[in-house]
Amino acid sequence: MSLRPTVDFLLHDWLDVQSLQQRERFADHSRETFDAVLDTCERIAREKYAPFNRLVDTQEPQFDGERVILPQATHDAWQAYAESGMLSAAQDYDIGGMQLPYTVEAAANAFFAMASVSIGAGMLTTGNANLLMVHGTEAQKRVFALNEFSGRFSGTMCLSEPQAGSSLSDVATRAVPDGENFEADPLGPRFRLKGNKMWISAGEHELTENIIHLVLAKIPGPDGKLPPGVKGISLFIVPKKLVDTDGQLTGERNDVALAGLNHKCGWRGTTNTLLNFGEGKYPVRGGAGAVGYLVGRPGEGLRCMFHMMNEARIGVGMAATMLGMAGYLASLDYAKNRPQGRPVGPEGKDPSRPQSRIIEHADVKRMLLAQKSYAEGALALELYCARLVDEQHTGTPEAADEARLLLEVLTPIAKSWPSEWCLEANSLAIQVHGGYGYTRDFPVEQYWRDNRLNMIHEGTHGIQGMDLLGRKVLMENGRGLQLLAGRINATIQRAIQVPELAAHANALGKALQDVGAATKAAWATGNPAEALANAVPYLQAFGHTVLAWIWLDVALTAHAAPASPARTGRLGAMRYFLHYELPKTGAWLAVVSSRDATCAELPEEAF
Repeated sequence: MSLRPTVDFLLHDWLDVQSLQQRERFADHSRETFDAVLDTCERIAREKYAPFNRLVDTQEPQFDGERVILPQATHDAWQAYAESGMLSAAQDYDIGGMQLPYTVEAAANAFFAMASVSIGAGMLTTGNANLLMVHGTEAQKRVFALNEFSGRFSGTMCLSEPQAGSSLSDVATRAVPDGENFEADPLGPRFRLKGNKMWISAGEHELTENIIHLVLAKIPGPDGKLPPGVKGISLFIVPKKLVDTDGQLTGERNDVALAGLNHKCGWRGTTNTLLNFGEGKYPVRGGAGAVGYLVGRPGEGLRCMFHMMNEARIGVGMAATMLGMAGYLASLDYAKNRPQGRPVGPEGKDPSRPQSRIIEHADVKRMLLAQKSYAEGALALELYCARLVDEQHTGTPEAADEARLLLEVLTPIAKSWPSEWCLEANSLAIQVHGGYGYTRDFPVEQYWRDNRLNMIHEGTHGIQGMDLLGRKVLMENGRGLQLLAGRINATIQRAIQVPELAAHANALGKALQDVGAATKAAWATGNPAEALANAVPYLQAFGHTVLAWIWLDVALTAHAAPASPARTGRLGAMRYFLHYELPKTGAWLAVVSSRDATCAELPEEAF
C-alpha cells in the first residue's frame, strides 16, 4: 500500500493547496509542479533510502581517530537529496530556490522520513540556514546559509551540555571577543568559544565540505563571570573548517573536536556526538578557543535559536508520524497475509474450516484502526501546521497574525502528540506481528526503536506540557486558545449538519468545553507549581482534543467524496478515534482540574 494517495487527499482535497497558486509567491506553480516534486522525492526515498534502512541500523557510525565513517549508502542518499533541490525548496528563485509552499515541502519530506528516518534528510541543515536568513548578516547569509541550501555545507544546532541538558539557563560554554579580530572580521563580530556540547546530531561526518554549528554560549561580564539565566545567552556560527568571505575553505581547521559518539537505541544511522569547543586539539592561529561569529545581538541567542527549534519540533513530529505510518503499513501487509485461527460462528470454532487471515479478527482490526487513526491523523495535523506556516508568510496581515498565534499553540502538540501516539502505533505494529514483530526478520522493531527518541529530543513531554499550559494558552491574554477554539467550533457547526457526524461533533464540543474549564481550574490559585504539576496530562488531553478535531474536519471532506474503500477507511478511523480515544480526555483533565498533588507532594524517600 502506498502513502501517496493519502498525501494527495490531504493536500488537495482537504487543505486545497492549489489555492496557494493564486498568491504572487507561488504563481508559477500548479498541480503538475507539486506532483513533480512529490514524484521525485517518492522515487529518491524508494531508491536511495528505503533499501538501506536496515543497513544503517546495523552499521553504525565509526570513529577511526580522525574521521567518522558512514556507509556509502548514506553518502549516496545525501547527494541525491541535495541534488533534488529540496534543501532550498521554499527559498526565493534568486538564490536557487523553488519558491515551493512549505505545505508541499513538508509532504515531500515525509517520504524520506518513512523510508529511513535514520539516514535523515536535511531538517537540521535547512533549519540552520533558515535561521541565518532571518537573523544573520548579509555576509553570513551568503557564506553560510547559501552553501547549506546547495548541500555543499551541512548544519547543526548545539544547545545541550553534559551538565545542563534541557536547562539552558545553566549553559556554561563561554565566548570572549577575539582581540583585534573582534570587529575587523567581515563575517561578523568574532569571538573565541570554549565549552562542551552534547547530543549534537550530525555533529561530525564527511558527507559535506564543511559543518556549520550554531552554538549557544554566554559572553562573560566585566567581572569575568557568566551572566545568569537564559537572557545572557548569545548565538554563534562556529564552522568546523574556517572559510573566507567567498565561502571557500582556508585550509585551517577550527578548534571543534569530536569527544565521542553516542550509541543510541534507535536512529543509529545518524551520527550523534559530544563536541568540545576550544580544547586546543586544533588550535587556531591568533588565540585560544574555537572561532565563532555572533548572530544577532548579544543576549538574544535563545530568541534567535527558537526560530530553528520550533521548525525542528514540527520536523520531529513529522518524523514520529512517518515512523508510525511505516509500522502501520508493514503490519497491515502482514495481517492481510498471515493465516492464523478460525472465525467464531454460532456454534463456536469449526476446526475443519480453513484458517482465517488475522486481519479478519476483530482485535487485530482494532490494533490496525488505532495505528491508522494515530498515523493518518498526525500526518493531517503536521500538514495543517505546515499550511499555517504558508499563511504566516504569504497571507493577509490579519490572517498571517492568526496563523502565527495558532502555530504558537499547536507547536507543542505537533511535536509531542505524534511522538507519543505514533510510538504506540509502532508498539501495536509489533503486536500485530506477534512473536515475529520482536525479531529483526521484520522491520517493525526498528521503527519502534527509532521512534522512541522522538518523545525526548527537541524538548521532552514535560517541557512541551509546561510550554503549552504555562505559556502558550496564556499568551496574549489567551487569544491563541480562543482562535483555536473558534476553528474547532466552526468544524463542529459544519459537522452537526451532517446526520452521520452530528454525534461526533457534540462529543468534540464537550471535550473542548472540558479543556477550557480545566485550563481555568489549573490556574485558579495563580500558583504555577500547582497549575503545572499535571502539565503532561493536560498536554495529552489537549492533544487528543486537537486530533479529534482534525479527524472530524478530515471526515467532512471524506464524507462529501464518492464511495470508495479509502473513504470508508477514513470515516472508520474517525469513528474509532472519537469512540475509543477522545473519552480518555476525561481522566486526564480530572487531575488537571483538581490540581491533584499526588505526584508533586510525594516525598523522595517514599519512592
